Amino acid sequence: MKTAFVGKGGSGKTTLSALFSRHLAAAGGTVVAVDADINQHLGVALGLDEDTAARLPALGGRLDGIKEYLRGTNPLIASAAAMVKTTPPGRGSRLLRPGGPDPLHSEMAREVSGVLLLATGAFAEEDLGVACYHSKVGAVELYLNHLVDGPDEHVVVDMTAGADAFASGLFTRFDQTFVVAEPTRKGVSVYRQYRDYAAEYGVALAVVGNKITGPDDVAFLREHVGDDLLVCLEQSPYVRAQEQGRHAPLGRLEPGNLGALDRMRAAVESRAKDWGTYQDQAVAFHLKNAAAWANRATGQDLAAQVDPGFRHGPAALLADTAAH
Repeated sequence: MKTAFVGKGGSGKTTLSALFSRHLAAAGGTVVAVDADINQHLGVALGLDEDTAARLPALGGRLDGIKEYLRGTNPLIASAAAMVKTTPPGRGSRLLRPGGPDPLHSEMAREVSGVLLLATGAFAEEDLGVACYHSKVGAVELYLNHLVDGPDEHVVVDMTAGADAFASGLFTRFDQTFVVAEPTRKGVSVYRQYRDYAAEYGVALAVVGNKITGPDDVAFLREHVGDDLLVCLEQSPYVRAQEQGRHAPLGRLEPGNLGALDRMRAAVESRAKDWGTYQDQAVAFHLKNAAAWANRATGQDLAAQVDPGFRHGPAALLADTAAH
C-alpha cells in the first residue's frame, strides 16, 4: 500500500511519517519511506544523525539514470530525455517493487530502524533562482507511477508542506492520504485545501489530529473536519525525546499513541486496489502536462508515450520480470 502524509509546516507530518513507517516495519514485510519534503528531515526522524542523513543519495540528483532504467525497452519512449515526471509505464517499461530488487533501491535506499529510506535531496544552492522543487519531486512521481506494491509491502511518503503536491498528479498516487492537523484554525486549513482539490479524483483522505492536549482539542477538530477525523495523537514525551536525539524502541511510545498507529495501519490496509484507475489517472495527468508544457520542453508529442494496451498491476510486474 502507498501512504502519504501531508499537512502544514510544523504540524508533525514528518514525525508521524517516521513513527508510522517504524510501526509498519515492526509488523513485518517491506517498508520504504520516501522523504519528498523540501526540508529533508525524515532520515533524522527515523534515527539517523544529521550528517549521515545529509549524505543520503538524492533521487532528484540521479533523475536521468532513473529515467533510463524505467524506460527499459518501451518502444513508445524514444529516450530518457523524452521522459518527464508524469510519463506513465507501458509495455517494455521496467516496473518496481518496494525494496527491489533493482538498482534504484539497491544503490539509493538506506536501511534505518527497519525501514528502507529514499530521499529526493535538498534544495541546493545551485538550484536557487533557476529551478523549482517539483523538478526533484518528479523522481518520486516516476517512482510511484512504475511501482507495483503487493501484500505486506508499504511505501510511506513524507510530502512537502501545504498543497504543493497539486502542482502535478502526485496527489493521486496513494491508497491513503493522512492529513496531519493540529487543533488550530491554521491546522485545519491544509485539510480544507486537500478536501476540495482531491474530491473529484477519489483520493482517500483521513485526518490525524496531532499534539492533542485534551478533549477540547478533539472537539475542535471534530467540529471542523467531521467524520474525516480518524485518530488523535496526544502530546508525546517520547516524541520530544526523539527530537532531542534520545532514541528509544517504538514500544515505549505512549499506549494511546500506539493505539492510534494501529488504527491508521488498519485504515490503510482496508483500502482496495484499483490498478485500472491508478493507470488512468497517470495517463490523464501526463496528457495534461504534455499539452501545458512538456511537449514544448522536449520538442516531442508526449501523448504518443501512452500505451493503451498496458494494464498496470501484479500481472504486468510478472511479465516485466520475465522479460528483463
